[in-house]
Amino acid sequence: MVFGRLLSLFKSKSEQEPSTPPDMRMYVIGDVHGRDDLLGQLLADIEVDGRTHPDKQKVLVFLGDYVDRGLQSKQVIDRLSGPLLPGFEGVFLKGNHELAMEQFMGDAQFGRTWKYYGGLETLHSYGITELTLSDDPSDFERARLRFVEVLPPSHRHFLDCLSLSAEFGDYFFVHAGVRPGISLAKQVEDDLLWIRDDFLESRSTFGKVIVHGHTPKEAAVFRSNRIGIDTGAYMTGVLTCLVLDGTHRSLIQTGSQAGMRAAV
Repeated sequence: MVFGRLLSLFKSKSEQEPSTPPDMRMYVIGDVHGRDDLLGQLLADIEVDGRTHPDKQKVLVFLGDYVDRGLQSKQVIDRLSGPLLPGFEGVFLKGNHELAMEQFMGDAQFGRTWKYYGGLETLHSYGITELTLSDDPSDFERARLRFVEVLPPSHRHFLDCLSLSAEFGDYFFVHAGVRPGISLAKQVEDDLLWIRDDFLESRSTFGKVIVHGHTPKEAAVFRSNRIGIDTGAYMTGVLTCLVLDGTHRSLIQTGSQAGMRAAV
């Protein structure tokens, strides 16, 4: 037993289990995509869990894609741009769908792309219906102007303040992933928001475990170099939270697995 303890002291960093900073409990939430109903349920479960760890610093990390596809994008941003859970700190990352929302506000014709991968549902949540049955260029401009007009200042501020990534302990948090072969400090926005196969199929160590969303799967994906927690909430009803505390990992999920807490 003594030999085993001594051996563990000499393990290289790459051989040690990834860990969060001491005395920190992290709650990492995957792609919400306009499902404020699920987000409300999940936050309620997280708050209950947090009460059982009163001495921990509690951090909520959101991996982006708050809007589009689901029918409650405005309600999601209302919730996230307001006060968070008491005793919790918040870290909000940017997803490619927030980027698309911003692009539409600057270029009406980008709506031709955005409309068909979730933008129409987002516009409806803000009461904008000009594009429901139209692809007329003038209607895109009317919708853009109306959107800029009705978007609350708190929502604009929320979008402007989103981060591209965050690091805590041995974990790196990002929306989509990272480009293999490039240091984490030199990653570019396009990859952080959009990358898929080159990242998902890579066996690189990346220097930290990458926690990401963006690519929906039926269940959370755990690999030695990455953890994916986009469980397609807008379709499946399952919104996933990864709980990290030291070397411990567990899940809290909504929907068909409501209130589920499982060590992983």
